[in-house]
Amino acid sequence: MRVDILTLFPSMFRDPFDESMIKRAQKRGILEIYLHDLRKFTHDRHRTVDDVPYGGGGGMIMKVEPLFRAVESIRNQIKCSPEIILLSPQGHTFTQKKAQELAKERCLLLICGHYEGVDERVRQHLIDEEISVGDYVLTGGELAAMVVIDATARMLPGVLGCQDSARKDSFYDGLLDYPQYTRPAEFRSWKVPRVLLSGNHQAVEKWRREMRIEATFQKRPDLLGQIELRPGEKDLVKRIKRRRN
Repeated sequence: MRVDILTLFPSMFRDPFDESMIKRAQKRGILEIYLHDLRKFTHDRHRTVDDVPYGGGGGMIMKVEPLFRAVESIRNQIKCSPEIILLSPQGHTFTQKKAQELAKERCLLLICGHYEGVDERVRQHLIDEEISVGDYVLTGGELAAMVVIDATARMLPGVLGCQDSARKDSFYDGLLDYPQYTRPAEFRSWKVPRVLLSGNHQAVEKWRREMRIEATFQKRPDLLGQIELRPGEKDLVKRIKRRRN
């Protein structure tokens, strides 16, 4: 996968993308990341990327011309047609499902929003979609772009040491993750659940599934209505509710 990032602050990405999983993915040729400084696509000596809004009001708006020039230039440099995404608080909320969808794309072009937003013509005529990482406002879209890339890269085959790990992540199938334990089996009288020491893989998988449902019910009950429970699991939810009451 190729990811192009259009930003006012390219240096923000260098350390985060030179560590851990993202670094390994780039070394293996699974992921290519290219940074583009939006100011290089301006034509005035001050490298102006923003201006006051028509009609008045506070703050500044990202100008339309540099954004179009930048995107058109990047398109001409690459062989595939990128999915163009604006990172903005107004976008659809980013989810694990969206990360899975983006991982199927060959090319992504992420535009990091700033100031009070972008000229509306960018939304109408340049981008394919708008993504938000949550119902809050960041200083700019750079941190949001890092989140989107990190979550999406995990879904690419070969990025994780064990691809099965991604399928067991919280939210992958709508449920939160199950409790995890490691050695020692007992610490300060707190013991690891006996089933995990049993060697019975079928019993372990059953326990983990039940714990995922219980964790989701306790922490994010809104998610349970969005997934298809297996036969008998609705009764499990009822039992959890009774215990909670």
